[in-house]
Amino acid sequence: MISVAEALDRLLELVDVLPTEDVPLAQANGRALAADIVARRTQPPFDASAMDGYAVKAAEVEPAAMFRVVGEAAAGKAFDGVIKAGEAVRIFTGAPVPDGADCIVIQEDTSRSGDVITLLPELGDGTHIRPAGGDFFEGARLSAPCRLGPNDIALAAAMNVPHLTVRRKPRVALIATGNELVMPGETPGPDQIIASNSFGLQALLESAGAEVRMLPIARDTTASLRAVFDLAKGADLVITIGGASVGDHDLVAPVAAELGMQQAFYKIAMRPGKPLMAGRMGDAAMIGLPGNPVSAMVCGHVFVLPTLRAMMGLPQPDLTRQAPLAAAIGTNGPRQHYMRATLGLDGLMVFDRQDSSLLSVLGAANALVIRPPHDGARDAGEDVSYMPL
Repeated sequence: MISVAEALDRLLELVDVLPTEDVPLAQANGRALAADIVARRTQPPFDASAMDGYAVKAAEVEPAAMFRVVGEAAAGKAFDGVIKAGEAVRIFTGAPVPDGADCIVIQEDTSRSGDVITLLPELGDGTHIRPAGGDFFEGARLSAPCRLGPNDIALAAAMNVPHLTVRRKPRVALIATGNELVMPGETPGPDQIIASNSFGLQALLESAGAEVRMLPIARDTTASLRAVFDLAKGADLVITIGGASVGDHDLVAPVAAELGMQQAFYKIAMRPGKPLMAGRMGDAAMIGLPGNPVSAMVCGHVFVLPTLRAMMGLPQPDLTRQAPLAAAIGTNGPRQHYMRATLGLDGLMVFDRQDSSLLSVLGAANALVIRPPHDGARDAGEDVSYMPL
C-alpha cells in the first residue's frame, strides 16, 4: 500500500491540462479561466453621482446657501452645460457629474421652491461622487487561472468582455458495477440495493466543473464490463465504482488490463478507501473507486476533485484546516483515517459510527477529521486537521 500523498501525486501525473475554448459570457460561470480577462473600458467612465440630489460647487456649500436649478442629469443622460457660481443641477444616482460641479448635496439636505433650492442647517459629510476609474481602469485584469464564479462574471461584463477563454470541461464517464445494484425508483430484488454512488459522485463532479456521463450499470461479467467500457470512449476520465478489490466477482482490474489499462497503483493506506486503483486506458485516465458509498464519496473529495482541478489547469489549494476537538478520540490504526465529523461552536465532534457503508452519517457530516497513521489518542480541546465538506 502507498500513502495518500503518494497516490495523489501519481494520480495527477496521469492527466494533462485540457485544451481551451472560447465561450459566451453567459455560459462561463463555473468554468476554469485560461486567459486573463482584460478590461476594455474604465469603470465608471466618468465622475458619477453616488446619490440623488443636486450637483453644485463644493466651495459654495454651507447651511442656508441658495442655488438656482438650471437643469437635470440622469443616468444615461448627462447635463449639457457648465455649472456656474450659484447654480445647481438636479442629479440622480449614476448620472455623470456636470462640468463645473465637484459636490453632490443629497436631496434630504435641501428644500426646494420652484427653481431654487435652499440647503438645510445640518448638512451631511462627503461629496457623494464616484470618481472615474474608481472601480477599475481600461487594461485592468482578472488573472487566469481561476474558477469563475458569479462575481467574476459580473466583473467581466462590466469590463465589456463578451467572450472568455476557458478550459474545456473534463469529460467524465461514471461506471457503477455489481449484480446487486438497481437504479433509484426500481424495485430491488431480495439481494439487491439501490445504486447511490453514481448519483452522489455525479453531483460532486458536476459542481466542480466536469461534464459527467452516467453509464449503464456494469454487471459482474467480463462481457458486461467490456460493453460498458466501450461506451466510455471519448471520456477524459473513466471512473468505475466497485469491483476493484480482490474478490472472485471483482473483475474491473483484470478486464481493464485486458483493454490496455496501464496501472499506476492499487491499494492506499487510507480509511475508508483502501481498494482504490488508478492508471491510464488509451487516451483517458482511469480511477477505480471502492464500492462502499462513503468510501467512494470520500475518495471523490480526496482524489477525484484534485484530478479535475489539474485537468482544468487550476492550482491545488491546501484544503485542510485546523480546529479543536469537542470530545476526546482514541488512537488511530496504520492507515490515514478520514473520520466523519461535524464542526460546531465547540469544535469538531467525531461521529461514533465510522463504517464506510453509512451514508446517513456522511450526510450529517460537514467535515472529515484527518488522522495520520498511528496517531495517538487526542483529548478534547486539542487541534486536529480536517477537510471541510
